[in-house]
Amino acid sequence: MGTRPEALDWSVDNCTVGRAMEILGERWTFVVLREIANGIRRFDDMRVRTNIPRQVLTNRLAMMVDAGVLRKEPYQDPGARVRHEYRLTQMGLDLWPVIVAVLEWGDRYLADPEGSPLSTVHRGCGAEVRAVLRCSAGHEIDNPRDVLAAPGPGAHRR
Repeated sequence: MGTRPEALDWSVDNCTVGRAMEILGERWTFVVLREIANGIRRFDDMRVRTNIPRQVLTNRLAMMVDAGVLRKEPYQDPGARVRHEYRLTQMGLDLWPVIVAVLEWGDRYLADPEGSPLSTVHRGCGAEVRAVLRCSAGHEIDNPRDVLAAPGPGAHRR
């Protein structure tokens, strides 16, 4: 028999991973975030480029605005009614490392033989951007097995 994992002593009712996935866990969320980060900010442009069903896109955008990940900015083409485009808030911009990490994972395991259709590069020098795990002491972590999950300040015993 194995030893009982210590994690079983702690509640996950207030887990921020679970809370984040309530916002991010739907299939189309990262596609919408990718589009907006790439400058595709208008509803019709997103629909044409991604083929996300209209109601799904409407719901995703509304949910991300309500959650504070996106904000709506009004615009008006000549002779047309006022419409909105979507911009990342600071909360949305803070997801950029997550988007890069998902892209890297997809490139490693799911890309077509010719490679990824998307690349992330540093605007300042043109070098490829990578997601990096680093502890607060500055050590870069190459092996996920070197990371230990421990109870945080908001942890509650079961």
